[in-house]
Amino acid sequence: MYINSKMVFYSQLHYYYYHLLPACRVFLFPYHQNKRTMQGEKELSHLLKNMNPTLNEGEYVFCTKKKMKEEYFNNVIMVFKEQEGITIILSKVEADRLHFEYSFIAKWITLNIHSSLAAVGLTAAFSKALTQENISCNVVAGYHHDHIFVDKKDAQKAMTVLNKFSRD
Repeated sequence: MYINSKMVFYSQLHYYYYHLLPACRVFLFPYHQNKRTMQGEKELSHLLKNMNPTLNEGEYVFCTKKKMKEEYFNNVIMVFKEQEGITIILSKVEADRLHFEYSFIAKWITLNIHSSLAAVGLTAAFSKALTQENISCNVVAGYHHDHIFVDKKDAQKAMTVLNKFSRD
């Protein structure tokens, strides 16, 4: 039988994973032991008090294209396929470089708490607070965090509104 380097590598990987790793998982990978951490936080009061918003550097835009080219993926923040086309969120600098059209220039705020995708009320709570200050928000849910895109002129005001949750 012919044995190549890939076969040796996979047999070693199998050995480590099934024989050595289980004994070490508790010590080396405690992250995987905490189901709350993996699934994210669901308790609304905890989410609001601990969302710790961060204003990311730069300006961001929403663009749409019929097809995605490989070069578009270099600095893309998000891609979402819709019936009408593909929505792309990327830095304004990158959009200008690629000669993409856009009509809205945003600042990007990240909520630095791992919220569960099944959490109820977080988006409603902060969007209501932003609405009361006449601030438009475009929300993107990532696996670990929620991201809010607000008009660049409203970024500091939005941060003030969001930070009030942790003080209340």
